[in-house]
Amino acid sequence: MSDESVKPPAPLTPWDSLRRHTPARIGLERSGASLATGPLLSARLAHARARDAVHEPLDETRLGDELGVLGLPVVVVSSGAENRQQYLLRPDLGRRLAPGAETLLTPHAQGDIDVVFVITDGLSARATQSHAAPLLAAIVPLLQPDWSIGPLVILRQGRVAAGDAIAAALHARIVVVLIGERPGLSAPDSMGAYLTWRPRPQTTDADRNCISNIRPEGIGTSDAAFRLVYLLREMRKRQVSGVALKDTSERLEIGEG
Repeated sequence: MSDESVKPPAPLTPWDSLRRHTPARIGLERSGASLATGPLLSARLAHARARDAVHEPLDETRLGDELGVLGLPVVVVSSGAENRQQYLLRPDLGRRLAPGAETLLTPHAQGDIDVVFVITDGLSARATQSHAAPLLAAIVPLLQPDWSIGPLVILRQGRVAAGDAIAAALHARIVVVLIGERPGLSAPDSMGAYLTWRPRPQTTDADRNCISNIRPEGIGTSDAAFRLVYLLREMRKRQVSGVALKDTSERLEIGEG
């Protein structure tokens, strides 16, 4: 092959330096009024991965084994959604517990429980499967022995509000729901943590604190654990959550205040 047949590399553009700092699709190559073939196929692949993440089932047995090493009881309950299709079409069913779920929780409602952790698939079981156990493994030692921790509850087909009913059944002061977030075209495995002080039937999203984008390419395990434990301690001290409690943990990380 002659040197003349070797195509020289395309010159760098201002977009190339920006792409090194974000997974967002910026400055995509175009062909006429449409995307060029490369970016188009990449977007279709990302969309397919996002759809797969929504429908992928949670491996409860494996997750239960991973959580079991933390030395806390593990309880598996279901929401009111009987299957994945119903869960996606009826969000209200994912916010309530299935009949009989409270019966499984009641035996663990003994003593004074500061916090209960609920782990649920949400819209990305892949996120929960990958990140929930490592995050809890980092958090639990930071709380013990000063905190009374309830059983680790695996919730099938759950949404955030179902954690309120679980906390009520266990008489827990705080509930933390670890849930797979809606997949995006650059993040099909993002997990969120929702924290609520004294959840009740009237609780709204304004009453919750959220740590979003927990994944290696977003907020890593150690950073998420630091922020979550900070919020838990502040909740217990101030007895509030949501808009009444601001997350100023970043100041502590950089040595301010």
